[in-house]
Amino acid sequence: MINEGDKAPAITVTASDGSAVNLASPGQPLVLYFYPKDDTSGCTREAQDFTALAPEFRKAGVKVVGVSRDPMKSHEKFIGKYSLTVPLISDEDGRISDAFGTWTQKSMYGRKYMGMERATYLIGADGRVLKAWRKVKVPGHAEEVLKTARDA
Repeated sequence: MINEGDKAPAITVTASDGSAVNLASPGQPLVLYFYPKDDTSGCTREAQDFTALAPEFRKAGVKVVGVSRDPMKSHEKFIGKYSLTVPLISDEDGRISDAFGTWTQKSMYGRKYMGMERATYLIGADGRVLKAWRKVKVPGHAEEVLKTARDA
């Protein structure tokens, strides 16, 4: 599990917009938000909130990227359906969510299963985790992340 002050793992991935994202050395502040599943109500709301604030994040010099275990084909449909401007990363092999500790045991109606914890990390340009939000509640979250990113 990655905590505040830790160095992000040395993983480089390609986002849906074709950009390469090096987590350990992003070169600019990076918001990495983990969400359970494309095109579900909470995940859609979160993606829309980050998209709405994307110009403000850009102005602050911060890149925002969403991560789920959905395949890239699912991400592309999700982006198109909701006109999302925030790039998404497919973590189908689980190496990013495993490294950050966001692939966790969940429980619903007494049934236990593995799933993605909604979490967000603000990573500095040097790859150090500046702030971690775990068990995120969507309403107001993107605004809080933007405020923290501006103050960092």
